[in-house]
Amino acid sequence: MKEAGRSRSWLVAGLLLALSLALAACGGGASGQNDGGGVSGQIAVEGSSTVLPITQAAAEAFSQENPDVKISVGGAGTGDGFEAFCAGETHISDASRPIDPEEEIPACEENGVEYIEIPVAFDGLSVVVNPQNDFASDITIEELKKLWEPAAEGKITQWSQVRSEWPDQEIALYGPGTQSGTFDYFTDEVVGEEGASRSDYQASEDDNVLVQGVSGDPNALGYFGVSYYETNRDSLKALAVNGVKPATEAIRSGEYPLSRPLFIYVSTKAIEDNPAVEEFVDFYVSEENLNRIVEQARYVTLPDSLAQEARKQWEDRTTGTVYTEDGEPKGGDLESALQQSQ
Repeated sequence: MKEAGRSRSWLVAGLLLALSLALAACGGGASGQNDGGGVSGQIAVEGSSTVLPITQAAAEAFSQENPDVKISVGGAGTGDGFEAFCAGETHISDASRPIDPEEEIPACEENGVEYIEIPVAFDGLSVVVNPQNDFASDITIEELKKLWEPAAEGKITQWSQVRSEWPDQEIALYGPGTQSGTFDYFTDEVVGEEGASRSDYQASEDDNVLVQGVSGDPNALGYFGVSYYETNRDSLKALAVNGVKPATEAIRSGEYPLSRPLFIYVSTKAIEDNPAVEEFVDFYVSEENLNRIVEQARYVTLPDSLAQEARKQWEDRTTGTVYTEDGEPKGGDLESALQQSQ
């Protein structure tokens, strides 16, 4: 497991545990029914800052109907989220990549944490620049690799070194930290090796910090989930990647090169111990709510057939991951992988 941000993850987990104990002492335990017969308790969610807006939207809508359920949603990063989840410290883990077979799956197995893997949306990882940038409108995967690979550190520092017709001026880079699933995905897809990246850039696990950085720096280039671009279109400019803009249909079809699914992982023990968790996930992934929630968070909804398979994964309580050790869906695509697992 990557070390950056580890202490913060344990601090968050400790605070959540302390809150749980305090609520139990006051008669408001982590699960159960309230005096009026409705569901009550608390739910702890940690993980991807990319998935965070979706789960927050679900939590807010659910809480309006179930005010006695308190849902804590954190965005420390996919890696930190899985660390807490596999230690049994959270009920749900938000993830912008599949669970890691080398470290995270063994950690969950060691601690007896079984999980249900549920795709909830698609994301197009957006490559953005400052609106004052009047020369760059597109970039290729090969140019992104040239700019972000470890060998570029301290050497590729000007726009003209990426593309000769761009100006001889400094380029300022902004991107996720190493605990982010977005970092893992980007380095794997662009550089060709997960975790391989230059380190001389402004890093943050908080995508809003990256948005502020790029929007305030005329020489900036950064990357993060499409929702953060859509929410800040007035202060950012998205580049086409290999000639394709991060538009809804291009992301959903996979035509956009940096398209990816987003997930929630639900602990089966949490379902057994905490009725509120089951109620919340039922609400979250239901046919009537999921698309509305995803659109509200400004992400891309799953195709109907894929959403049905994801929902069936939850309804059947199918545990484990549908991804191979190489990070590819079994059967070639996510929908086929879900069908094969049921």
